[in-house]
Amino acid sequence: MIEIIPAIMPQSYDDLDEKMSLFVGVVPLVQLDIMDGKFVPARTWPYPRDAHFDAIVAEEDGMPSWEDIDFEVDLMIENPVLVVPKWVSAGAQRIIVHVESMKNGMEDFEKIRASVPVGLIELGLAINTTTPLSVIEQYVDRVDFVQCMGIARIGFQGEAFDERVLEHVRALRSSNTDLPISIDGSVNFDTAQRLVEAGATRLVSGSAILEADNFVSAIAEMKNLVS
Repeated sequence: MIEIIPAIMPQSYDDLDEKMSLFVGVVPLVQLDIMDGKFVPARTWPYPRDAHFDAIVAEEDGMPSWEDIDFEVDLMIENPVLVVPKWVSAGAQRIIVHVESMKNGMEDFEKIRASVPVGLIELGLAINTTTPLSVIEQYVDRVDFVQCMGIARIGFQGEAFDERVLEHVRALRSSNTDLPISIDGSVNFDTAQRLVEAGATRLVSGSAILEADNFVSAIAEMKNLVS
């Protein structure tokens, strides 16, 4: 079954609270786009620093709607080695690290892999359309899924679809028949079916869902499109 995952770019804790509550009872899981303003130009909550997040990491508080909906985090940040353990404590069900952010390559990955409990939290590796697929070959057997970016300029919603993602997906699928493949970026009603036909199993969609007149109907329509 194809997963449809709404993407949220939280601008503040209150914005996160409001948007997560929208999807309670609609989908089991949402993606939070976490950006530090360094790895990508844009910045989202909890940067530069937020007291709510500090309390969540310290397990003194919980994420908004944590009892009713799960979340994954797409960490578009520098030095993910330092931050991944915080999101483990915050209760993320899936954690996505961008291969381009691991400046020390396998050394960084080993530390990240060790900090994410196997079997309890999924670890995903994201790759840009501008990065050769060969860069992630050494990691694929040690992650739970791969996220292929569907846009050339990451960190922004509403960007144009990058056709190169289809080749990434086809190549990954041909050599990894059981690997969950997620797509993030320009996933909409024009691209969803093409991505699934190429081999994608998870579709992360931001503006196509959040900017729809009825986001619940938009999710249902996208599910029907790829079922």
